[in-house]
Amino acid sequence: MSFSDLFDSGFKTRNEDHFAAIVRVAMSDGVITDKEKAFLDRLATRLDISAEDYEKILENYKTHPINPPTSYDKRLERLYDLARMVWIDDIEGPNQHWLLEKLCVGLGFHAQNVRYIADKALALAYDKVDADTFINEMKNMNK
Repeated sequence: MSFSDLFDSGFKTRNEDHFAAIVRVAMSDGVITDKEKAFLDRLATRLDISAEDYEKILENYKTHPINPPTSYDKRLERLYDLARMVWIDDIEGPNQHWLLEKLCVGLGFHAQNVRYIADKALALAYDKVDADTFINEMKNMNK
């Protein structure tokens, strides 16, 4: 087994675990809506998750470990990716905001602040800022 095979395997596993965590967030109310399902379908494609693995994860999402970001910067990096995905996917209005709020809670942001975090993240996604600008703006949003 080559070094690249190890990297690919670890990367694939991390993507599957990340996807399973998002499925867990979507299932937090016991139902995956049509809009959430469409988002999950597109996310699976972007994360290079096969149709077979997708179905296995949907059936057994609780068996995947939750690997929340261990640092605030990593949490903001994931939020950057997710906010851009939600924005690009044309999930309009309240559904867009509601989905990102759920994802924010899943990333470990305090439920009391997710409305403000989602507002700011979506505004920055709309402005198409880069990751460094996004992180800086999110860190300084209360100043």
